Amino acid sequence: MEYSPDIFLSHLAQTTPFPFLLPIERAEGIYLYGPDGKRYIDLISGVGVTHIGHRHPRVVQAIKDQADKHLHVMVYGEYIQSAPNLLAQKLASLLPKPLNCCYFVNSGTEANEGALKLAKRATGRRGIVSYHKSYHGSTHGSLSVSGNESKKNAFRPLLPGVRFIEFGNLGHLTAIDNTTACVIMETIQGDAGVRVPTKEYMMAVRKRCDETGALLILDEIQSGMGRTGTLFAFEQFGIVPDILTIGKALGGGLPLGAFIADRKLMDVLAHGPMLGHITTFGGNPVCCAAALATLEVLQEEKLIGQVEGKGKLFEKYLSHPSIKEIRRAGLFFAIDFESGEKVKRIVDNALQMGAICFWFLSCPHSFRIAPPLSITEAEIKESCEILMKAIEGA
Repeated sequence: MEYSPDIFLSHLAQTTPFPFLLPIERAEGIYLYGPDGKRYIDLISGVGVTHIGHRHPRVVQAIKDQADKHLHVMVYGEYIQSAPNLLAQKLASLLPKPLNCCYFVNSGTEANEGALKLAKRATGRRGIVSYHKSYHGSTHGSLSVSGNESKKNAFRPLLPGVRFIEFGNLGHLTAIDNTTACVIMETIQGDAGVRVPTKEYMMAVRKRCDETGALLILDEIQSGMGRTGTLFAFEQFGIVPDILTIGKALGGGLPLGAFIADRKLMDVLAHGPMLGHITTFGGNPVCCAAALATLEVLQEEKLIGQVEGKGKLFEKYLSHPSIKEIRRAGLFFAIDFESGEKVKRIVDNALQMGAICFWFLSCPHSFRIAPPLSITEAEIKESCEILMKAIEGA
């Protein structure tokens, strides 16, 4: 009864007409297990969340230890609590100096909402520049700056003053002007199908923002936390954002996001008006304890340094004449085929064979691979054998 699809379809709101309907009883490492004992390799990390694997012992212990002390005690920003304090200090130590102040929130989309508000408040401007095919979340403001028009039309009117430009097009940067509060961009476009910009382009965006006084928001909700081979992808491009947004893998499996900026910039949210952004559950101590343990595991197990080599192994084993293109940033893959229909067949076949992969919102002819960074060489080989059979049978 507890895994009844009838209950799931009757009493839980659906996001698509065709959910996976996969019953899951437990998870460990790179694997999910159904109540029947069937094992599935999670090649999408719960869509970019479980970078150190499911239910890592260090994260589980951190959750238990914090739960033994206290759970929620107050809305964000009032009480001094150990877990948020230590997490903020840890992030500040790992990031370039201007990114020294964290505002913890519930999720990635709320991080982007807070970042947009911060940019408007700090600059006194209202214009926003974003990108075609971008994805920043599904709450009202985040949806407004996302670039997939088919996902937005039913919810208009959205935020005014948003201009969209083409990712990687230097000529379009003139859209950033002295009316622009901020440019919001994914360092690596995720749901567009893993689109990696050039270093030249990223440096040009930074330069244009500096020239016009616009703030640069880099959304690393999918590309951050080691996914691309550095803790954050922007480290590979020789730039630093004014505001960094993170989420997904930050909480190690619990819901947590953050927007991060210089303390002087962040201070504007405390006045004019006071409580410029407020959240009840942001910085939940249990989530922050899990996040701190996650960062420690990434460092101590040296997982980020293994990302590039593991990515190359996937490329080595995934070779099939029907693959049109493989785009990769570390352990973040988009694998192109002739049609979205073929991708659906591959995803369905792989699931039946015990491997979970997924598609992209703005690139339906590609499927997503983004396994836990802790995946081993043997597990990569096993995964690719399943994927090759799934491709062959599609």
